[in-house]
Amino acid sequence: MEIPRRYHAPKMFANLTHKVVKSHGRYYNLIMSNNPIPSDAELARLHSRRQLPAPAPAYLPTGLNSPLTVNKELYSKIQSAPRVLEKSFTLPIRSGQAWTAPAGSIIRISTPEGPQVGDLNIWNQHSPSERFWASRTRQLHSTHLTTHDRLWSCLPYMRPLLTIISDSLSWYGTDNNGGRVHDLLGTRCDPYINHLLSGGQSYDYHCHSNLVRAVKDFGVEEKDVHDVINLFQVTGLDEKGRYCMSASPAEKGDSIEFFAEVDVLMALSTCPGGDLSLWGFGAESEKEMEKCCRPLKVEVFRLGDSAFLEREGWKPAEVAGYKGNHGLAVEP
Repeated sequence: MEIPRRYHAPKMFANLTHKVVKSHGRYYNLIMSNNPIPSDAELARLHSRRQLPAPAPAYLPTGLNSPLTVNKELYSKIQSAPRVLEKSFTLPIRSGQAWTAPAGSIIRISTPEGPQVGDLNIWNQHSPSERFWASRTRQLHSTHLTTHDRLWSCLPYMRPLLTIISDSLSWYGTDNNGGRVHDLLGTRCDPYINHLLSGGQSYDYHCHSNLVRAVKDFGVEEKDVHDVINLFQVTGLDEKGRYCMSASPAEKGDSIEFFAEVDVLMALSTCPGGDLSLWGFGAESEKEMEKCCRPLKVEVFRLGDSAFLEREGWKPAEVAGYKGNHGLAVEP
C-alpha cells in the first residue's frame, strides 16, 4: 500500500517500529515501541477529535494594578542605579554555597569561565517554610524565565521572592529544537535517581546533595531543599512531551540578575553535568562530564542611594491576603 508522503515517519523515529493504520479514509502512523495498537473505537475517536482554537495563557495581567503587572520602568531604574558590592564569591565545580541577601538588594550570578548550569534554591531568610514554588511560577510566567519575570513563594505565603532585572541570554528565545534557557520544566539532579539509573552507584555531588550541604549551617534540612530554577540551562519537550536538555549557550561573562523582594536565603549548586554537553549517568559519565564543568560567580550588591527605593515607592512584597479557613468550619 502506498502511503502518502505526509504520513511517512519523521527521521527522528527511524529506529522505532511503525505501523500505518487506515481509518475513515485517513492514515495514522503509530510508534509501536511505545504505543499499543489502538482499537477501531479509539481510531474513530481520534478521527472525530475536534480542532480547537489556540488557547490563551491561563494567567495574564489584567491591568496596571494587577499583581502580575511588573513596573518595568522601576526595575530598569533599579538595575541601572549605582550599586555597592557587599559580598562576592566563586563556586568551584560540583560544589554548593548558600548566602543571605536583604530585601532591596541585587544578586548577580555569572559564568566567569564559560558555560555552566547552576541550580538555584530560594527561601525566606527568616522562615524556610516559605520557599520558591517552581510550578506556580511556571504557571504565572513561563516554563523558562527572563527579565521582569518573578520567582514566587509557596502557600500559604504566595508572594514574589525575587524579580529578574537583567538576563544576558534574553536573546536566545526558542531554538530549532524548541529549547529555551533558564529552565523551570525540570529540577535538580539527585543521588537517589542516579542510584536507580546507574545500576546502584552512589555519587555525593549531585545538585541536591550540594544544596543540602550548602544550607546545613543555616538550619535548613534536606526536606526543605526544593525544586530549583536551572540557570543557564536549555531544556524543552520533544514530540512525545518528554523532557530534553541541550548544551548551555552561555559564554564567559554571561549573567542573570535578581532583585530581592524580601529578605532571602539563597543556595546555588554548580551542576556536576557542567554545561550538559556530556550528560549521563554512572561512573564513566561522571568522569566524562567533568571535562565540561566550570565555576559560577555570585555577587550581592546594595543600592548606593539608600533612599532610592523609598523615593520610588517600592515596598517589600507582602504575603497573600487570604484569611479564610478552607471551608473547615463556619465562622460566626
